[in-house]
Amino acid sequence: MFINNYQSNTLNPIDQYIQGFSGETRKKLEEIREIIRSVVPEAEEVISYGMPAYKIKKVLVYFAAHSNHIGFYPTASGIRKFSSEYGSYKWSKGAVQFPISEPLPKDLIIMITLFRKEEITNLRS
Repeated sequence: MFINNYQSNTLNPIDQYIQGFSGETRKKLEEIREIIRSVVPEAEEVISYGMPAYKIKKVLVYFAAHSNHIGFYPTASGIRKFSSEYGSYKWSKGAVQFPISEPLPKDLIIMITLFRKEEITNLRS
């Protein structure tokens, strides 16, 4: 019987995305990924629209690095539901911007992600 001890060194697409950045940006990307994974460990990690995304039936949330911020994209419903929580963060109908120079708002990311999980898992198939 042949036993293959070779382990692939290929990275999943989100690993590849994160490794394309350095310094504080990479740290923030890794941190937001871990926050989301802790909340929805069952979600599939995918790249959608060129961004890391987490999916259960449909995409829950996306995130992406920009020059001065991490964009968090919980779709329009996630933005609307928590619009009173954004304080000084810039936001629009589909995104909120977390400055790279500031700590990520972990509790807010958790609340939004849980809301999106509930919203999607309650959809009829």
